[in-house]
Formats: sequence, C-alpha cells, structure tokens
Amino acid sequence: MSPRAAATAVILLGAALGLGGEPGGPREGASGAPAVRAAGARFEPPAPGSYELPPFGRVREHELLGPDGAPAALLGLGPGEAALVGFVYLHCPDACPAAMAVFQELDRKLAERPEVSGRVTLVTVSFDPARDTPERMASLRRALAPRARWRFLTAASPAAIEPALADFGQDVVRVADADGPPEVVTHLLKVFLVDGAGRIRNIYSSGFLDERILLNDLLTVLHE
Repeated sequence: MSPRAAATAVILLGAALGLGGEPGGPREGASGAPAVRAAGARFEPPAPGSYELPPFGRVREHELLGPDGAPAALLGLGPGEAALVGFVYLHCPDACPAAMAVFQELDRKLAERPEVSGRVTLVTVSFDPARDTPERMASLRRALAPRARWRFLTAASPAAIEPALADFGQDVVRVADADGPPEVVTHLLKVFLVDGAGRIRNIYSSGFLDERILLNDLLTVLHE
C-alpha cells in the first residue's frame, strides 16, 4: 500500500462520514498500521501457486445488512470462489483506513483481471452497527467507488453482529457509554481469507496487509 493510497483512504473515509481528517495519512496508533508499507517495501511475496495455504478453521454464513438496509449474506460464496473479509469501525483513526486503502488497491487490481474478479469478493463489515448504519456504509461505498465485487455490510444492532465476530474470532473491546451505545476502544485488525467452502485459509494482521500478498494468496486458493 502506497502512502498516497493510505492518505486517500483517510480523506475519503472522512468525507464519507463528514469527519475531519489529517491529510498526511493514517496516524500512528496502537495497531501499528503505518508498518504495512514498511513491511511491504522490504518483502517480495512468493509467486502464486508456489506454496500451499492449508485450511485451519471454518466459518458459517451469517446474515447481516447491506448498504440498502436489506438482509445480505456475509460471504455469499459459491464453489471455486473466495473472499477477503475485514472487520472495521468507521471512527477508527488508523488501522481501519489503512486496511480499506489496501482493499481499494486490490479492488483496482482485480478489476483489471476479469477472469479472477468474478470469483473474488471483498467484504468490509462494521462491528459498530450502532453508529455505522446502512446509510453510512452506503456513503463509504460511494466514496471508495469499487470496481470489482466489494461489499459493505453492517448489522441491525451490536448483539446482531456478535455471532459473526465470535465465529471469525475477531476480538473487540467495548466500554459502556452512559450517553449512548457502547464505545469501541480497541481491536486487533484482522483480515480473513475464506474459500468457497467456508474454510479459513489465512489471517492477516497489519504488518502483512499488502495487496500483493493478498492477491497472490487469492490466486493460489483459486487455482487449486
């Protein structure tokens, strides 16, 4: 992920939410999101198909809400397909905008490869549905302007998103807020690679969230 792309994602996210943003790009936080580019600059990922990604877990399908407010499957995959699933919240100051910048670059690369893009779905899921309503997810979608299959999902309530978080093993720490819904205070950024059978094939943290790695892993799984 280039610094310019990261800065663009932050600006677009702020514009979508009506928030102020720092034009210099993501702020350094506990998640260490700026390390993404540093790791990528030193690392050349292996060629697709030159390695294996054995499954090490399985997730179920979950019904959430799309940006139009209608019920939508979290994965919606068929045989021979794959998805990259990232859980975010839209007031996140660092890791989440960086992750969406990587997804945006990957979305552009997939759009250039129609033989692959029809078999891949990018999924951005909010785990803060009390604030991240379908309307806000729709604004985010318009701001990021996906060219391939990229879905933006939320849930009807915090309780409604919990089964998906537990299934994927996505930890989120919340604290009570007397004046509103519970406030998200921290989370460990994870992006999950899931195949068409619902098997988890890889999990990426901030330091390895590089669109080149994601694309090569997708190609490796799809060409099995």
